[in-house]
Amino acid sequence: MTSPTPGTGPDDARHLPDLRADLLDADYTLDGVRALLGPVAADALDREQALPARLATAGGLAGGGGGGGGAGDGDGGGAAAAAQLLRLFQLGEVATRRDLDAALPRLGTAGAERLGLVRTRGEADRDEVRAVVDLSPYAAVDAAGQVDWWIASDPGEIARRGALPEDFVLGVGGASRTLAQITVRGPVGSVLDVGTGCGIQALHASRHAGRVVATDIDARALAFTRFNAALAGVELDVRAGSMLDPVAGETFDLVVSNPPFVITSRDAAGSTGGVGEFTYRDGGQVGDDVVRSLVTSVGSVLAPGGVAQMLGNWEHRRGEDWAERVGGWLAESGLDGWVVQREVQDPAEYAELWLRDGGLTPDRDRARFEAAYAAWLADLASRDVEGIGFGFVTLRRPAGAGAEVSPWRRVEEITGTVAQPLGATIAGVLGAVDLVRDLTGEALLARRWVVAGDVTDERYFTPGEASPRVMILRAGGGFSRTVRTETGLAAFVGACDGELTGGQIVAALSALLEVDATALAAELEPQLRGLITDGMLLPAV
Repeated sequence: MTSPTPGTGPDDARHLPDLRADLLDADYTLDGVRALLGPVAADALDREQALPARLATAGGLAGGGGGGGGAGDGDGGGAAAAAQLLRLFQLGEVATRRDLDAALPRLGTAGAERLGLVRTRGEADRDEVRAVVDLSPYAAVDAAGQVDWWIASDPGEIARRGALPEDFVLGVGGASRTLAQITVRGPVGSVLDVGTGCGIQALHASRHAGRVVATDIDARALAFTRFNAALAGVELDVRAGSMLDPVAGETFDLVVSNPPFVITSRDAAGSTGGVGEFTYRDGGQVGDDVVRSLVTSVGSVLAPGGVAQMLGNWEHRRGEDWAERVGGWLAESGLDGWVVQREVQDPAEYAELWLRDGGLTPDRDRARFEAAYAAWLADLASRDVEGIGFGFVTLRRPAGAGAEVSPWRRVEEITGTVAQPLGATIAGVLGAVDLVRDLTGEALLARRWVVAGDVTDERYFTPGEASPRVMILRAGGGFSRTVRTETGLAAFVGACDGELTGGQIVAALSALLEVDATALAAELEPQLRGLITDGMLLPAV
């Protein structure tokens, strides 16, 4: 049976100011909930372990009585109200009408029911109230500063105490946060959010775009997006349809997408072998075709200078270099393209992760779990898949670029710690790509350069030797890149203080090292382009 969704009609909208005010008064915010729970219970809840949070809030309910053993009669304010809202909307505990009336004094239980947030049994103070949505606080820092919202979605596995339905609408997960952090946040005229889900990417985009279009094939997801936008006071253009279909013929300055990229098992007849077809993660295609299709087609909706950023999975197939395979998608797109692989799982790890994600575990239904597990492994084996990569893709249509311009493409693996948010770093790389693409070798050396402030020069010596055995440039921010250097490059970078041109530095080094200046320049040029692209060398002001 299809689950309900919150309302956003004209009659519903008049209740939203009361809901916002009540949530703020209760300090039902991310910081407020963390302070209420304490670090141990809050961290456990982040790991989807609810028991510490249930224990931490059991004694602080607003009205006592029903809903999980709250002690004492409270006034509904402060910690008592936040505890009640947390237990009801995130932990799946039952409340009473009196509980919720106290926690939401302006909106009341009746208003929450009209908005489609709860379902009640009866009109008496002690009659039961159950949440039919998850309503969780969300906080982040983006280019426009601190943001605090509340995000409605379907109740998760904690609240359901069981497996998820296939029409489940996911709230803000780890992938959503990753995409929000890597997105380029410069002011733009238009943004498209493909596969918007609960709408979190579209909400972020609204803070730096003139207009935002959010699309999804799932009508329930769009209902949650409309509600979350209305609760946040944001206007979105919400459209139903698959992938890019709802915006055919339009172009955008920025496209973001957390698509249904999970590689779900499928047999020849299209059956998932009991795995389940979850609309929030399963795009209905074989293998990694959903991601490939989006990468190769998104250029059709990118304006000149437009950027597309998305998350994805891709298969590592036996006998085939994954970077060449995914790099082929970039070539097919015809755009500038950059793939960063952040992790790789073997087929068994991958199947286990997504079976757990859907709430299918051996302790609940071992026979079904093992059948689905076997079907997933068989599907991956049918394509000789040895591993599944996860990461993000950035594409860009160069502004004003003609046919003579060669697209810039990079496919790489970066599995170490990065300094989030990465949006500004990625924007810097794209700007640097344009800079070096337009500079001839002569023009590059005619300019003055400075070393970025987060770059350090590390040298390692063998005891007793005067010359370093290893020289490394290390960036402290962004992707925390390291570049191993030889004597010429290290000396060139060391001289980049903005006073001398690159050509002057090369001339001085050629005399010092007793090498030909032209040969030294030819050797250094590609290395310098790499350092500039990675933000380790910057144009002098």
